[in-house]
Amino acid sequence: MFKNYFKIAWRNLIRNKGFSVTNILGLTIGISCTIFIILWVQDELNYNKFHKNYDEIYKVMATRDFNNEIFTDENMVFPLAPAIQNIPGVKYAAVTTGEEDHIITYGENKLKKKGYTVSSDFFKIFTWKFVEGNPANALPDAHSVVLTQSAAKALFGKEDPLNKIVKIDNNSNANVTAVIEDVPGNSTFQFDYINRFNYDGDAEKQAMNEWVNSSWQVYIQAIPGANMVSIEKQINDIKYLHNPDDKKISVYFAYPMSQWRLYSDFKNGKLAGGMIEYVRLFTIVAFIILLIACVNFMNFSTARSEKRAKEVGVRKTLGSGKKQLILQFYCEAMILSLIAFALATIVVILLMPVFNELVGKHLSLQFSEPAFWAGGLGIILFTGIVAGSYPALYLSSFNPVKVLKGTFLPGKSAGLPRKILVVAQFATSILLISSTIVVYRQVQHIKSRRMGYDPNNLVNIAASGDIPKNYEVIKQELLQTGKISSVTRTLSPITDIWWKTPSPDWTGKPANTTMIFNGIGADKDFTKTIGIKMLQGQDFSGMPADSANMLLNKAAVDAMGLKDPIGMQMRYGKRNFTVIGVMDNVIMESPFKPVQPLMVIYRPINAANVSIRLNKNVQPRDALAAIQKIFTKYNPSEPFDYQFVDAEYSKKFITEEFISKLTNIFALLAIFISCLGLAGLASFTIEKRIREIGVRKVLGASVRQLVLLIAKDFLKLVLIAFALAVPLAWWFMHNWLQKYDYRVSIGLGMFIVAGIGIMLLTFLIVGLNTIKAAIANRGEIPANGVSKDLIPAVSVGVKSLRTE
Repeated sequence: MFKNYFKIAWRNLIRNKGFSVTNILGLTIGISCTIFIILWVQDELNYNKFHKNYDEIYKVMATRDFNNEIFTDENMVFPLAPAIQNIPGVKYAAVTTGEEDHIITYGENKLKKKGYTVSSDFFKIFTWKFVEGNPANALPDAHSVVLTQSAAKALFGKEDPLNKIVKIDNNSNANVTAVIEDVPGNSTFQFDYINRFNYDGDAEKQAMNEWVNSSWQVYIQAIPGANMVSIEKQINDIKYLHNPDDKKISVYFAYPMSQWRLYSDFKNGKLAGGMIEYVRLFTIVAFIILLIACVNFMNFSTARSEKRAKEVGVRKTLGSGKKQLILQFYCEAMILSLIAFALATIVVILLMPVFNELVGKHLSLQFSEPAFWAGGLGIILFTGIVAGSYPALYLSSFNPVKVLKGTFLPGKSAGLPRKILVVAQFATSILLISSTIVVYRQVQHIKSRRMGYDPNNLVNIAASGDIPKNYEVIKQELLQTGKISSVTRTLSPITDIWWKTPSPDWTGKPANTTMIFNGIGADKDFTKTIGIKMLQGQDFSGMPADSANMLLNKAAVDAMGLKDPIGMQMRYGKRNFTVIGVMDNVIMESPFKPVQPLMVIYRPINAANVSIRLNKNVQPRDALAAIQKIFTKYNPSEPFDYQFVDAEYSKKFITEEFISKLTNIFALLAIFISCLGLAGLASFTIEKRIREIGVRKVLGASVRQLVLLIAKDFLKLVLIAFALAVPLAWWFMHNWLQKYDYRVSIGLGMFIVAGIGIMLLTFLIVGLNTIKAAIANRGEIPANGVSKDLIPAVSVGVKSLRTE
């Protein structure tokens, strides 16, 4: 029985090539988009799941309240990790730095690599795959380092890296004690090396007794079934014991690894989403695109109902039941779905490199995994069932007596479901166009926000190796080239903040007032080199007195409520500072959030970054060549490396620009599928009314009048779709924009643009099809007004039955 179903279904698809090709093309595009989105979503959902202890790993975080300004961060004090280790229910605890860049040298190979410095239990908590070495003793001391396979190959080539000695930043040796597989792309930690803290070092000894300065990250592995509420309470007790003032400000909690990627955004101390929003968004987009392709199939099938009416009548007369006819039409839908899935798989394979470059991942189809085939079967069944449901139920319900007598007319009610489906397609297209406009405008709005400094022709260079001790002579020689206008050095790059601290105290500070400040250490010519406008006072001059001076930004002055800050005394730590200048606000962190209060202290000795302002009248490549020559001369042990500040600042928009590009692409494909369906539906509508078109043409109707006659029915549907889509699009995008402190307003104009765009597209597609029919030779229109390919369905049905 099923063999005959498939045989007849295949013949019908071959016989109606235009119908089949159009449907297969739409379904192929829809399924291809769905596969791409599923791969991306799956990768996001599987973040960090390769760790064996995934369900027991937590990051210690804190919600802090500074003068009613509540925020959540992950910066902890160094001694918290060893103290947590003694809490019942905690198996391991580890402390790490943030991501760092260091020069690793072996022989003539000098490579800049990124990594982390960690405590000894790090590899007990996090379980990467070891290629060489023992995970239990991967970091036996401070002079050991673990490399990834790629880093080991780049350094040692074909040599065995184990127990080889490398030099880190040209000032310390480290023994390669293990090699691990390259870190997966869906890992929170991304690194080339891991080395261990030197607990005998002066910095670490000082940090072990520092319960105020929060510059580290702390992770714990809990015992399965541990009481996390009790563990969190004891973490807070430990912190308050060593720093009682912190009890007024901070509440500490353990954040599970399962939340790190998808739920990383906090606002006012409460969870505010994260990548989960985009996972949900693109899951919905995948469903919509596939649904649009299915709607095309439904519309085509019901539009061709008159062609197949007599076939249904003959089959019912010869004894076929409704159930058999439904199965027959489902078979046709399943065959189309299967063919489309096979073609979509080929399309995905061919376009996978392009998609991976777009999303910044290394995705692939895992043909050897049962999950791929189960997912593929699910897509085929879903597409076949959804696409074939309405046509199967509609066509199988025809009355055989009326069909065979020739008195069968679908009637106006038969076209109502089709109109509803078309309206749904148009509404979806308007919603997608509106959404892409809002996303694009929001990204451009944030990118055009005033930064507070000039990022153009500004270069950052890490102050590592011999640069700190040779800084003054390097600066002099750079200025003597005539290609450099200014040079300074800072604790952190202007595009980042490494230092957060409680605000300084000042005369008149309200009691029980606490605020969090960003901090940066800088040398003279700081504002001149970076291009920051001084609102009051002056920059550092480089004189010894500057060691007791301080600069504030406007946000700090406003937060402190100061009217005339110049000359005021500030108490920070155990020292007094004098405010000598007020700077304009500068975006150093997220451009999506307000600028935080900033204090700048004259501290050239601890600078980790050199900022160089290029002469605007000199070609950047010539200036960089001069810079490289001088830095290579005074820092020969390290390869020359630099970053343009404008490029570094642009990286802050990577996620939003990625979402914008991906939304644009999938929206365009969804609209293309809708247009494909519209073109087919317009063609069937014109074919059905071809006699009317011929008669009107004979009676003198112009082509323009004929186009308006046919197009007006479709344009009415567009207007209905517009009325339905606008409120939904406004609600959806309004909620999305709430996550941003700086956001665009949603005006009616962008919806009107989307509506007009769809109307013009509809008019163009319907108009072209109508013009083609209207300018046809009247002799090609049969006398009965039916095109030659509308062969009576009886002969088709009988012929099909005989071949069975």
